[in-house]
Amino acid sequence: MAIIAFAASSSTTSINKKLVEYAASLLDNQDFEVLDLNDFELPIFSVDLEAKIGQPEAAQAFLNKIQSSSGILISFAEHNGSYSAAYKNLFDWCSRIEPKVYNEKPMVLLATSPGPGGAKSVLSQAVNSMPFFGGRVKASYSLPDFNNNFDLQKGAASNPDIVQEITHAVASLMDEE
Repeated sequence: MAIIAFAASSSTTSINKKLVEYAASLLDNQDFEVLDLNDFELPIFSVDLEAKIGQPEAAQAFLNKIQSSSGILISFAEHNGSYSAAYKNLFDWCSRIEPKVYNEKPMVLLATSPGPGGAKSVLSQAVNSMPFFGGRVKASYSLPDFNNNFDLQKGAASNPDIVQEITHAVASLMDEE
C-alpha cells in the first residue's frame, strides 16, 4: 500500500502541491501517489442535490484511494483563514458516504503560504478536526514565507532547518503508535 499525498487546493500552480510533493519524496523506501483534487471535481454539496443525484462517483473514488492507503500527507491551502472551497466540497461529499473519511489512517498535515503566517490558521483547524473524521495526526508543520524558503528549481525546501523539520514530520508517518 502507498501513501496518499495531496494539496487541499484546486490551483494548478499550488505552492501546497509543491510542498506535499516534496514531503512525499522524503519518505524512505515508501511508495506514494500524489492526487490532484481536480481529478475529483464535484458539484457544490447540498442535501437537496444529494437527494436528487445520490453519491457522485468522484467522491467514492477519492474515498477508495484513502481506504487503500497506508497513510496520508496533506498540505492545506488557506483561503481567507480556512479550507479551500474545492477541498471542503470534496470532504463534504465524502463524509456523507463515510463519516470517518480518513479511515483511522496516520497522517501528516502541512501548510504553506507566501506570507509569514504559513497558513497556520487552516492548519490549526485541520489538526483539531481530523480526529473527528478518522484521521490520526502524527505531525504537522507550517512552512512560512514559501517564496524565500522553497527552491522551485530544485522542488525542495532551501533552508536546512526547514528541511530537517519537514523530514522529521514526514518520518513520523511511519512510526508505530
